[in-house]
Amino acid sequence: MATINENFIKITPTYLFSEVAKRVAAHKSANPQAEIIRMGIGDVTLPLPDACVDAMIKAAEEQRANVSFRGYGPEQGYDFLRNAIIEHDYKAHGIEIEVDEIFVSDGSKSDTGNIGDIFDRNNRVAITDPVYPVYVDTNVMGGRAGNPTGNGQWTNLVYLTCNEENQFVPELPSEKVDIIYLCYPNNPTGTTLTKEQLTVWVNYARENKSVILFDAAYEAFISEENVPHSIYEIEGAREVAIEFRSYSKTAGFTGTRCAFTVVPKSVTAYNTCGEKISLNKLWLRRHTTKFNGTSYVVQRAAEATYSPEGKKQVKSHINYYMENARIIRKSLQSIGLQVFGGVNAPYVWTKTPKGMSSWEYFDYLLKEKNIVCTPGAGFGTAGEGFVRFSSFGSREDTIEAMKRLEK
Repeated sequence: MATINENFIKITPTYLFSEVAKRVAAHKSANPQAEIIRMGIGDVTLPLPDACVDAMIKAAEEQRANVSFRGYGPEQGYDFLRNAIIEHDYKAHGIEIEVDEIFVSDGSKSDTGNIGDIFDRNNRVAITDPVYPVYVDTNVMGGRAGNPTGNGQWTNLVYLTCNEENQFVPELPSEKVDIIYLCYPNNPTGTTLTKEQLTVWVNYARENKSVILFDAAYEAFISEENVPHSIYEIEGAREVAIEFRSYSKTAGFTGTRCAFTVVPKSVTAYNTCGEKISLNKLWLRRHTTKFNGTSYVVQRAAEATYSPEGKKQVKSHINYYMENARIIRKSLQSIGLQVFGGVNAPYVWTKTPKGMSSWEYFDYLLKEKNIVCTPGAGFGTAGEGFVRFSSFGSREDTIEAMKRLEK
């Protein structure tokens, strides 16, 4: 008799964005003439940078000829991309990373979800609240979360509440934890940690033999000086941190799919005998066993983001989305709403008016304004009473949505 992984049954049947899509579809069906503006899911709207498209075309043309055809590539990624990553993403910030510490993949969602494969199920896991749902759901699937409590939390997870009271800066856990998920600039709140604040977490991990899983998917949107682009800017982080990066929001690769994870050889965890084990070796084994590599054509496109023209075009896209964020912040503040984020990240985290719940305000905006946001409650208990606006829409839609809200 085949049996199942019963942890899957514990998870809420519908993923947050699936529920959002379901409600939007129902509203559209009932109101076919409605001009809905989508500011919910963080999908980009600008086309790929020309430099990336040109690189893809050239790489695709190479596939025509025997002399330049590429079949299976290295699972960890081609060296041309990995070396470009080292030069532009790390050396530019004074960080030393070796080529065999970089693992190219099809997305940071995959990597943050799959990284749990190399950790024992008995690890005590800490997550910020609110949080990107993938961190929670994959730990439920892996058997580390325990059981649902009935209030949207899990018995074996440690929650690091982020709210107005602590200015969305998580406090150190009151109990020892083994794995810590940090995402900065943060999804969903759009807030950040300074170098000093992040140093506190690195020091905690070093003192407690913990590992930090640092999601830096939105680092390219950082505009303030004292906000680190990489956790490896912090002394000692190479001993305790794994970093995840993505081209999805940076260069519009949400459909093209390319990302990378950095696992320094100095990051270790322990076996049951108390011996230190390199996580780089474990991730290499997992990555090469379960993944055949990102396509050559896509990796050439990613490489192009580091060319002079590519950098210019990527920066133009980021400036476009951050101007949208500025417009959203200004409009929401003008109608008396309390807003956070939107300065170093493409998300604006907004407190709901008149004590409305997250889903109540979501439904109000959808039905009365034909605007789609994301309910904060979908990101955790501490997200209740908030909604997230994405600035990845078009300028025209952003301006129109804000006009509707201001009426």
